[in-house]
Amino acid sequence: MITSAIRAFTTATATATASPRWARFTRSTIALFDRIPDSLIALLGRFSIAAVFWKSGQTKVEGLAIDIVDGSFSLGIPRLSESAVALFQDEYWLPLIPPELAAPLAAFAEHVFPILLLLGLATRFSALALLGMTLVIQMFVYPDAYPTHGVWAAVLLYLVAKGPGAISIDHWIARRYKTQG
Repeated sequence: MITSAIRAFTTATATATASPRWARFTRSTIALFDRIPDSLIALLGRFSIAAVFWKSGQTKVEGLAIDIVDGSFSLGIPRLSESAVALFQDEYWLPLIPPELAAPLAAFAEHVFPILLLLGLATRFSALALLGMTLVIQMFVYPDAYPTHGVWAAVLLYLVAKGPGAISIDHWIARRYKTQG
């Protein structure tokens, strides 16, 4: 009698504490998500945000057009387009920087920092510079575009906080000098 009571109690307790099927599925799915490498997330973030700024920079220059997505290449000496300064005089007006300075600075930054991000070289600093540009764009140029700029900021903050990942020149440099130090 006592044995059967203990067995019934043990069975009832085990049944009450056993996880439902949906909970086991959820835990195993989350465990699978936990296995996504940070380096893969960083690589995707680097390429995606670099494309956004590169394409914007391409609208400000003539003589050099490189678009990997649609396959267009026009190699030449890049120069600021005639419309770039006008764009900064009208639509992209900034309160502290004259358009004649803002246009070439933006064009330069939108080409150099994306290249550095793609290479994974000076990634945190490049992401920080583009984050600064994003904040300026959000505050002074397109204040209603916060959903888009919020996504850009999230990607850039991830790169600033976590770095470029293992598939980068930064990682190679860090490993090389870590073993020598």
